[in-house]
Amino acid sequence: MQAQSNRWGGELVRFENVGLRYGAAPETLTDISFSIMPQSFQFLTGASGSGKTTILRLILQSLKPTRGMISIFGQDTAQLDKDGLTLLRRRMGIVFQDFRLLDHLTIYENVALPFKIRGRMESSYRAEVIELLKWIGLNDLIDVKPPVLSGGEKQRTSIARALVSQPELLLADEPTGNLDPVLAERLLRLFVELNRSGTAILIATHDIGLMEQIRGARRLVLQNHHLQVEG
Repeated sequence: MQAQSNRWGGELVRFENVGLRYGAAPETLTDISFSIMPQSFQFLTGASGSGKTTILRLILQSLKPTRGMISIFGQDTAQLDKDGLTLLRRRMGIVFQDFRLLDHLTIYENVALPFKIRGRMESSYRAEVIELLKWIGLNDLIDVKPPVLSGGEKQRTSIARALVSQPELLLADEPTGNLDPVLAERLLRLFVELNRSGTAILIATHDIGLMEQIRGARRLVLQNHHLQVEG
């Protein structure tokens, strides 16, 4: 599928009056409108159950809106076919709350998976993957498989996999939820460095202390099924 021209003036993501409901129930999300610009840094926040993960799933298109329009990298997602959606997702890095690691692969193999899927030779990325694993504190566990890891180690592996290909947009769902404060601060610095190198960041979190560490970061606040933009 050919990339379409970006009619939205450069936004990576644009929501216009998006609504979502399940069956005949009241809307879970109502008139959600916001955009994410290249190289921006923002937090998506709100109480537990307010819809933070739902917003991320809508961006990933693993969930479709009931109404409204979503544009990703300048393309109307309602017009995307399967191949087009695959190409868009390759431009994003995703950190899931439930890790989604492959238990039969080592930590190294899980982190290197985005490169392998794209057909790259291992010699072209092995040093890069190992360097990232060292930085993130997993260099002693490179050949270990996920079932024997702690929750924090699984979280760090998931984060490394999302960061390794330096995506244009990084989506992270409570990325520091299983980490101690020291490691959480270290990983936040990694997100900041990635942002400075050109990646737009969207972190879903309810951790006020985490958000206060990034001065000037925009906050997308979900409350009562609506979204407010702060900053």
